[in-house]
Amino acid sequence: MHGVNGGAAFVILVVVVGLVIRQQLRTRPVRRIGSLVALGALGVLGVAGTAFGVLSVVKDHALTALPVILLVVSLAVAAGFGVVRARTVRIWRGPQGVVLRKGTVATTGLWLASVGVHLGLGLWIDHVTGVGVLGAVSLYAYLAIGLGTQNLLVRSRAAAL
Repeated sequence: MHGVNGGAAFVILVVVVGLVIRQQLRTRPVRRIGSLVALGALGVLGVAGTAFGVLSVVKDHALTALPVILLVVSLAVAAGFGVVRARTVRIWRGPQGVVLRKGTVATTGLWLASVGVHLGLGLWIDHVTGVGVLGAVSLYAYLAIGLGTQNLLVRSRAAAL
């Protein structure tokens, strides 16, 4: 995230992460399918952004193994944070038997830590590629994997009620 575009990208990052966290802190029903629209949008942006990032790197530089490994590690970390966050979400049976969910302060803290870890890995990826784009644009894939993992496990816990 460099230059003028970097400022806009940072604002978009803050807005997207803020919306994800806000949604996590709302009391809402656990749905069988979950909110596939938001997850799908993040997934599409993640695939498109990561593909754009790779193309931007290979346009002027060789893509070596290290940034690819770091990207895979980053996405694995996203899933790991999703597993841990899922355990912090409160799940209970509400009126009329509806299963409800709500994130906690720990959920928020883990979201912020998760984004911080991704930003650090993203800077490392961009440093080793010599092009400041792949680490930054992979954020949406990171969010989609982390949120998808978390939602899958929350739904699994809710089904056990």
